Amino acid sequence: MSFTPKGIVVPIVTPVNAEGKLNERAYRGLVDYLAENGIHGVFPFGTTGEFYAHDQGFYNELLALTKDAAAGRMQIYAGANHITTKGAIAIAKAVEKVGGIDALSVLTPMFVSQTQEEVYEYYRAIASETSLPIIIYNNKPKTNVTVEPATVAKLAEIDNIVAAKDSTGDMTNAEEYIRLTRGMDNFHVMMGRDTLILAGLHYGATGAIASCANVAPRIAVDIYEKFQAKDYAGALDAQFKFSALRIATNMGSFPVTIKEALKLIGHDCGDCVPPILPLHEDQREKLRGVLSGMGLL
Repeated sequence: MSFTPKGIVVPIVTPVNAEGKLNERAYRGLVDYLAENGIHGVFPFGTTGEFYAHDQGFYNELLALTKDAAAGRMQIYAGANHITTKGAIAIAKAVEKVGGIDALSVLTPMFVSQTQEEVYEYYRAIASETSLPIIIYNNKPKTNVTVEPATVAKLAEIDNIVAAKDSTGDMTNAEEYIRLTRGMDNFHVMMGRDTLILAGLHYGATGAIASCANVAPRIAVDIYEKFQAKDYAGALDAQFKFSALRIATNMGSFPVTIKEALKLIGHDCGDCVPPILPLHEDQREKLRGVLSGMGLL
C-alpha cells in the first residue's frame, strides 16, 4: 500500500456547545485556521478530540463535516479506538461507509492489559477487515498498553498497516520502531510527542501527529518544513518554541489546556467533556504568558 503519512497532522479538538452538541461553526473555523497555516492532515477523534466521550452517530456527523470543511486541502485520518477487537472493527467499517477518509489511526485497547501476541492479533484482525491504511497508535502513558518494537516490525509486514504513531515519550522506543522497519519502503513512523518532533525527524520519522498544532499550527509546520529545507537551526528554534506549549498542557487534565489556549487566541471550541474541568485563573494566566512568548497573543 502506497499511502505515506507525513508532515504535521493535527488530532483536532472536538468543539461542542453548552448542550454537548457539535459546534459546526467553530469546527469549520478551526479547520480553516489549520489549512491556512500549512497543516498537512487533520485527525478527528483522537485523544485530543475526546473520542471516548461521544457515540458513533456523533462521530459520523463529525467525519462528514471534516470532509466538507477540509475540502481536499489536507489528508484526513480517523480514529478507530475501542477496548475490543469487534468494537474497533465496527468503527473501521463505519468510517469506510462515510467514505473519503485517507487512513485509520487505531489505538491499543484500554484498561485490558494484553500480551504482545494479543496486541499483534488485535491489529492483524482489524487490518484484515478493512482496506483502509492503518496507523498503529501507541500511547502507553494513557492506556498502560504498549506495542513493542519487535511487534511493530512484525505488524509492518501486513500490507495495509502503514505506520506507527509513537506517543510514549520514549525516544529509544521511537528509534527502535524506525531502526527495525527502515528497510520497509511502505512503513513509516510518526512522532506523537510534541517535544520530540525534531528528534524524530532526524532519526527518519516522516512527520508528527501533534496536539499542540491545534493552537500553533504554523510553528509546528515550521519544524517540519525547515528540517526538510535543511535549516536545522530554524527547525530547532521552532521546536523549542513549540515545546513550551506542550509542557504547559501538564497544568490540567488533557486536553483542557489545548481548548483553553484556543479560546485565548480566538477559537472558542467550548469546554472539555466532564469530568474534565476548566483551568483555574492562575493557570490561565500562566498559559497566557506561554502563548504570548510564542507570538500567538
